[in-house]
Amino acid sequence: MNGPYPYARFWRCALQVNPAGYHGAYRGAGHAMSEEAYNQALLQQCQALDIRVVGMADHGSVSSIDAARQVLEPAGIVVFPGFEIASNDKTHFVCLFPEDTSCQQLERYLGKLDLLEPQDGVRPSKLSSEQLIDAVVDQLGGFIYAAHCTEDRGLLKQRMSHVWQLPKLRAAQIPGSIDQLKGQDDDFYRRVFLNKDKAYAREHLMAAINAKDVAKPADLAHPGATCWIKMTRPTFAAFKVAFLDPESRVRLNAEQPQDKPSAIHSVKVSGGYLDGMEALLSGHLDTVIGGRGTGKSTLIECLRFALDVVPKGMQARKQHSEIIKENLGRDLGRVEVQLTSFAQHGKRYVVTRKFGEAPIVRDEQGQVSTLSPRDLLPDLDIYGQNEIYELAQDEGSRLRLLERFLPPDHDRQAHLDTVHKRLRDNAEKLTKALDDADMLREQLNRLPKLQEQLQSYEALGLKDKLARVPLLERERQIDARAKEELNGLQSAMATLQDALPDTTFMSDKALEGLPHAPQLVAMRTLLEELRRSMAALIAQGQGLLGRSTTDMQAARQAWQAAQAAAQAEMDAALRSLPSAAGRTGQQIGVAYQTLQQEIERIRPLQSRMATFQQLTESLQQERRNLLSELSDQRHARLQALQAAAKKLNRRLEGRLRIEIQPEGDRRPLKDFLLNCRLEGVGERRLAWIDEASALSTIALANSIREGPAALFADWGLTPVVAEALSKLPRSQVMALESLELAHRVRIELNVKPGDAAPVFKPLERLSTGQQCTAILHLLLLDNRDPLVMDQPEDNLDNAFIAERIVRELRRAKTQRQFIFATHNANIPVFGDAEWIGVFTATDAHGSLAADAQGSIDVPAIRDSVATILEGGRDAFMQRKAKYEF
Repeated sequence: MNGPYPYARFWRCALQVNPAGYHGAYRGAGHAMSEEAYNQALLQQCQALDIRVVGMADHGSVSSIDAARQVLEPAGIVVFPGFEIASNDKTHFVCLFPEDTSCQQLERYLGKLDLLEPQDGVRPSKLSSEQLIDAVVDQLGGFIYAAHCTEDRGLLKQRMSHVWQLPKLRAAQIPGSIDQLKGQDDDFYRRVFLNKDKAYAREHLMAAINAKDVAKPADLAHPGATCWIKMTRPTFAAFKVAFLDPESRVRLNAEQPQDKPSAIHSVKVSGGYLDGMEALLSGHLDTVIGGRGTGKSTLIECLRFALDVVPKGMQARKQHSEIIKENLGRDLGRVEVQLTSFAQHGKRYVVTRKFGEAPIVRDEQGQVSTLSPRDLLPDLDIYGQNEIYELAQDEGSRLRLLERFLPPDHDRQAHLDTVHKRLRDNAEKLTKALDDADMLREQLNRLPKLQEQLQSYEALGLKDKLARVPLLERERQIDARAKEELNGLQSAMATLQDALPDTTFMSDKALEGLPHAPQLVAMRTLLEELRRSMAALIAQGQGLLGRSTTDMQAARQAWQAAQAAAQAEMDAALRSLPSAAGRTGQQIGVAYQTLQQEIERIRPLQSRMATFQQLTESLQQERRNLLSELSDQRHARLQALQAAAKKLNRRLEGRLRIEIQPEGDRRPLKDFLLNCRLEGVGERRLAWIDEASALSTIALANSIREGPAALFADWGLTPVVAEALSKLPRSQVMALESLELAHRVRIELNVKPGDAAPVFKPLERLSTGQQCTAILHLLLLDNRDPLVMDQPEDNLDNAFIAERIVRELRRAKTQRQFIFATHNANIPVFGDAEWIGVFTATDAHGSLAADAQGSIDVPAIRDSVATILEGGRDAFMQRKAKYEF
């Protein structure tokens, strides 16, 4: 069993393996194998099934244990020698002893247990079950469990409640899972194991194990033959420690988690304060302990630095920057992180980052990946000291935290982004169309006045003399429109040329190796033929357009010459006009001509006005559709958040209560209106925004369009505010109606401990510690990526940590990794941390030695935990004595 054992893990154990002679002696038939062949077959099965611990337990016999040990132990399989015996009430037990126990010692143990002559193939003891358990545990230093307790001669089958309740009996063997006991014997067995039968109630749950009698090597493959025991290193001492906390350290075969979450396997630092440090993590509950200044926080911040996780709070960002600069910057230090990514389907990666550089991600083959650390661990949470408190104060962070519990809906977000973009495009087009329509309307509104002025000129008899003036102006309008049409066609031809199909993306190289390349080649051929045909048509059209442009130029020159001649005649006619009202005839004629030209320029705009009305109506309808779509998307998101809140409330019942306040964050609206620089309106005059029971930016925009009266009636605004809002440009009104108001998350914490009637208080009325408590409840919920925290116990009391946080950690750590730097013994001890790293500091250099990493079942680690977190054995015992526990 050479090699590093830095953390506790589950080891597969077969705890009732019989020697070669058992099958013939107790099953009535041999297995046709010699003892040597049997032991070799046993070894092969153990290796094939990755069984690392074997409990040898023949019925009252230990003579064959050494032969099996000599085969198994050199292969790295630990053997716990022992035997199966029966008490004087004929209840069967299996007794196991340390791996170095000799057969001679075992023989003496059998003698101390007052064995009688075998009956029915089992050697019973003179001792009662209670006496037998006391002798094995207290006198012999062994471990005893109730064998096949639901079967004949089993502890529960014989209804031995007083024995079941003995604290020194810590385990009982069943054939399968506890759920499979449902309904058997009126559900008696299952209720007892779940501690729901008062006659069999225990202070601590009995550990259920699978340890089927293995009569031949093939039996090891049976699901009921093995179970899983968590130990740092497979030793008998660690094995016994596991049964002090079976809820965390003992698993039946059916309870092994199948779905592996993301995990950070190691963190290595080169250069700086932690130069040479390498932490080998378990992937479950990993805790960092040590005195002040030994490097615990530095490790957390180095991990954050390597994985490029930006602190969420301003103070946290400042602290992170200072720690990294101080501990890595001077030596241009480097951090290396090995991890498994759930998001990337369980693949392993190595992330390295040097001070002053960006992270580099490499795959298992050592190739540099295009993925970023965030792609590998998209939901990774890292929090420095007091950062949770900063998180509790920020409404946006609380909302993002809740959104983590929504199912991924990238299509919805993409669709929402598209709607917002289309709304912005629509606003630009609609604003321009409405502005152009206003200018057009302004021109058309001049027409009656111009026509009235024209009549006064015509009273002077100018209409007949200058009858050709409006006609010549109409010709100029037609010429301008003809030129405009020709330019439009030229632009369209250029656009069509740019839109021809491009098939470079379907080159032979791009299609190489694709399973359906022939079909794709056929598609490429069709596109190429279409391109050639269209190119020919475009060339033909461009030729036609060129000739027409030349011909048009000649026609226009002829028309321009005729226009010039006519204009010369008009000028001569103007000079011959008589004077009137103090103006010469020519002045009167020029004024009349200018008036006629203006009227003829405006008159065609009447037909264009209808076109603009159709355009604006179309754009307004498009906007109504988009706003309706936006409203639907917002409603769908709100429903999803409310559903997530309800689900969380069920999971956190009695501890936390969450409520969504739709569009409760009114700050964006205030900021928007303040940025509009409304005349006479400051922040105090926007108090109505917070006072409104319900607020819709779409409804507010509609009221603004209707004017001050509607704003007063609908919103109760003062005349000053209503008047200022009604003057908003239409572009800002449209920006307003698509403005997003974030939902608020109201979090309430039950401040009454234990079984007392719950009393919930909102986050803003809680103390600092209570606020952190509320956020921690959410952070500890399901997530496939790790949660890393520096001193999560800050601002929390020990009772809360023991009663709530540790309980949730124990439940969640099989499905999620937690990495905590802590000064609180409750987290690594009661949380049963799989990895405890003990940091020390010498000569201004923090270190984490290889032998300073392990779980509580390692004596050196246990002593360090007691010294650092409890103040040492004497201090702990003094407190215990004073508490009178």
